[in-house]
Order: sequence, then C-alpha cells, then structure tokens
Amino acid sequence: MDSDILFVIGIVLAILSVPAMFSAYSERRAPRVATFSAIAAVCLIIWAVQTQPGGYTIEEIPEVFVRVVAKFL
Repeated sequence: MDSDILFVIGIVLAILSVPAMFSAYSERRAPRVATFSAIAAVCLIIWAVQTQPGGYTIEEIPEVFVRVVAKFL
C-alpha cells in the first residue's frame, strides 16, 4: 500500500478517535474502541513516515491529502 494512503488513513482515524474518547469518558465507560483506533492510527502514521523517503513535513500534509483524493477520483 502507498505510504501516502497509509498516512491519510492514520490521520483521519486519529481525528475520529478523539471525539470517541470524549464520548466514552463523558458516559463514564471505558474507551476501548477509541483507544484501539488511536493506537491503530499511530501505527499507520509511523509506518507511513518510515516507508516514505525523507518522511513528511507539516507543510506537505495538505498536499498529501490532495494527492490521495486525486488518486481515488
């Protein structure tokens, strides 16, 4: 799988796991699924950064999202 796709999936998964964690804490239950998705997101991001030559910079993140969306469209 392309490292750009892994990076974007990891970022999206990380963003979606934050509200899930807050929801679980507000309902006084263990955030098991949210924690699992956050761990998976971190693993995907690390894997993508390690396989990308030179890694990613903060300035490149919007370009990476556009490239991934362009691949699917």
